[in-house]
Amino acid sequence: MRLAPTIVFTLYILLSIVCAINPYDRAVWWAENIPIWIVMGIIFLVSRAHSFSNTSYVLMAIFPMLHTIGGHYTFERVPFGAITEFFEFSRNHFDRLAHFSVGFYAYPFAEYLRNKVRVQSSGIVYFFPFCFILALAGFYEIVEWLYAVSADPEAGIAVLGSQGDIWDAQKDMLADSLGAICVLLYAGIFRTLKDSPNYLMGK
Repeated sequence: MRLAPTIVFTLYILLSIVCAINPYDRAVWWAENIPIWIVMGIIFLVSRAHSFSNTSYVLMAIFPMLHTIGGHYTFERVPFGAITEFFEFSRNHFDRLAHFSVGFYAYPFAEYLRNKVRVQSSGIVYFFPFCFILALAGFYEIVEWLYAVSADPEAGIAVLGSQGDIWDAQKDMLADSLGAICVLLYAGIFRTLKDSPNYLMGK
């Protein structure tokens, strides 16, 4: 395994150990971290067969780390007060930041399609990862809802993290989508998806 994924996994493991110490709610900690362990396991297994770019590894690391922090405090209690006060938000938007970073997975997905699967259609390379993020966002909201209605009420509410917003699920999905749009625009504008030394995006 290359240096970049090694650094990413090492930092994640260290953060996980720290955040496992005395979390605000242990039930919430388990509920928030189990999906992330699955995500990191998938990244590890895929990385053994396919080497992503350093950019992809950095982007893939952001969500697990933000989510791990959220699992320690519960998302509505993450120390995010300075941002909340500066923008005069009525709620803690740390969860939206985490959802925005979910969209970053569109970048390595597009990179995989272009460089491993050798998809030549730029339309598919851009659009399919975006649709995947949308589907993943919707699926995760359903999983959160199922947990909320079956778990301890207090833990369920903490995992949902809606903070009284009836449109929380829709806004979370929008944040996921915007994250995907941003990284795909970055890939398209700067033509960063490549199989070194030849740039392939748009060709």
